[in-house]
This record gives sequence, structure tokens and C-alpha cells, in this order.
Amino acid sequence: MKTAIVILNWNTEDFLRKFLPGLIGSCHDVEDTEVIVADNDSYDESMMVMKEVFPQVRTIQFEKNLGFTGGYNRAFEQIDCEYFVLINSDIEVTDGWLKPLVGWMDSHPDCGACAPKLHSYQDREKFEYAGAAGGYIDKYGYPFCRGRVMKRVETDRGQYDSPKDVFWATGACLMVRSSVYRRLGGLDERFFAHMEEIDLCWRMQLEGWKVTVVPESVVYHVGGGTLPASSPFKLFLNYRNNLLMLENNLAKTLALEEYRKGHPFRKASQRGCRRAARRIFIRKCMDGLSAAVYLLTFRFSLARSVYKAHKEYRNLRRKTDRKSVTLYLQNWCTEASVNGMYSRWIVLEQMLKGENIFGYIIDDDFYKI
Repeated sequence: MKTAIVILNWNTEDFLRKFLPGLIGSCHDVEDTEVIVADNDSYDESMMVMKEVFPQVRTIQFEKNLGFTGGYNRAFEQIDCEYFVLINSDIEVTDGWLKPLVGWMDSHPDCGACAPKLHSYQDREKFEYAGAAGGYIDKYGYPFCRGRVMKRVETDRGQYDSPKDVFWATGACLMVRSSVYRRLGGLDERFFAHMEEIDLCWRMQLEGWKVTVVPESVVYHVGGGTLPASSPFKLFLNYRNNLLMLENNLAKTLALEEYRKGHPFRKASQRGCRRAARRIFIRKCMDGLSAAVYLLTFRFSLARSVYKAHKEYRNLRRKTDRKSVTLYLQNWCTEASVNGMYSRWIVLEQMLKGENIFGYIIDDDFYKI
């Protein structure tokens, strides 16, 4: 098998009934492709639906909910193929969506992951919040997309119709080179869910792999199929995982930047670690301001989510030391290239620029390390 398309399901039987037939049908023109459903111990009728309605589809069942990260890691351990596709159960695919992704990976051996453009299922001309036309990240770790900044979403008028190397691509529909996935140890299971794909894409770039959006491929995403945007648990995951992601990757990234300014390995590592620590501290202060706003607006459960996120981050973090960063530079200083980091604070930019935010975000505001 060349390509395995894996849905990680948790209590989404209605989405399976609605979208799985189209997904199965869309794969007929791509050789050596299989659709697989891995189930995170659903308590609805998902597995009955698979047995009775889709008996031809292979299923993998887990005895407990392993989250997005653990579920995919365990599923991929049981699958032998060249390319993995992570795809949500609430994705509607289009005819021919898969072939451009496979073709891109085949013809670009330096690409570790690629993704289609993501459109809204409800408003089909607009991009969808979760990934739009590929993701960037600002200097303090706030992710945003080509076509989506904070809660503002663009209409797709063809403005992002050329393939583009980006910082991250959405895990709602993501093709990954299996050898790279395994080398990196898969998704970081401390995350459980949310932002794990951004962390994976960042780690890929730190070892020399590109992440690309292939706009010839388009899919439609319902969004919020498992956790609604207003969920305190989802907020907790986002705040906690953002800090874990910064701890994983920021010191190495900034040390790489310092090395390319001409500093030797040890000096670059020292400077990179110091800059990363300062930036993470600022980010934590920003989170504290967010919690204060939640308190002042009587959204106490959301304020508690921020507090809990920081507490768990302190318990789960793996401190970055200069020695490990120096070793990283010695091994990867020539191959690594981090693309798509925004030099400004995107939250302030969108408040100042308002509806014109997309017109102000230009290539000169991004830097490549």
C-alpha cells in the first residue's frame, strides 16, 4: 500500500454515514490507496455503522480514548505505507482531491507534509478556520493562516492558488511522509489534541523538511465536530499545548538563527535559549492578561482553563538545555530551514488593521531561518 487515509473517530457516527462514502469513492482513481477508520473507544454506534454499512473498510479499535495524538500514533504503528493521510470524519472531499497531494510528494522528496486548501462546509466560498490555505505563526506562538487571521476569514478568490511552503498545515487533512513521521516519533502525546500538527510541522522543518499547501486539492470542513469553540477543555488544550510547542522548538529555532548570523555553536545556543526563555515568559504574561479579561467578563470557567493550562505545562514541560541545543546545531545546522514565522504580534496587528488585516500581511513581514 502506498497511501493510507486514516480517520480517527470518536463518537461521530453521523459524519461517517455522511462523508465516508464520498471519501471511499474519491480514492478509486489513485492506485494503492486504502481508507481506514481508527476508533478512540466511541460510545455511540460508530463501530456498528462501520460493520453494517461499511464492512469493506478496515477498522482499528482502541480500548480507551487516546486522544488525537495517541490514536494516530497507535494506528500508524499498525499500517505499512509510504504516505499517511490524517483526515477528520467531518471532512467532505472533492473529486480528485488526493491525486495532487500524492503527485506533489512523489515529485518533491524534500517535502515532509502537504495539505489541500480547507474550505468551510457551511459557507463554501470561504476558507475554514482550522487551516484555510496554510498556516503561519507569529513571534509569540499565535498561529494564523493564509486566509484566516484570528476570527476573520477570507473568501477564496484564487489569491492563494499557487503551491506555497508554509509553517504548518492543518491536521484536519494532512498528508505526511511515513518515514519522516516515524523518525520524529509521531505526534507529541502530551498534547492529547489541538496544535499537535503545528508542533509536528515545526519539528519537521527543524530537520530540513518542507511543509507545503497544494491548492489544486480542496476539501470542505464542518469544524467543531468533537469540541465546540466555546469549550473550556478546548481552551485549556490550546493554552497548554501552545506553551509545550514553544518549549519543544523555539530555542532550537532561535539558536539556528543566531548561528546563521555568524555565532559559533555554543554562543548561538546560549543566545537562542535566552531569547526563547524571554519570549515564552512574555507569552505566559499575555495568557495571564487573557485570563484577567475572562474574569472581568464573568467567564470564570475559561479563566480557570488558563490557570490549569499553565499548571499542567509546568508539570509536563521538558526543559530545553543549552547542551542539547548545541548538539542539535551540530547535527542540523546545514539542513534545517524554518519558513513562515511572522515578525510581529498578530493579535495587535489585527486589532489595529481591522478588516484590512490581510492587505497588510506581506511577505516582507515573514522571515526564513
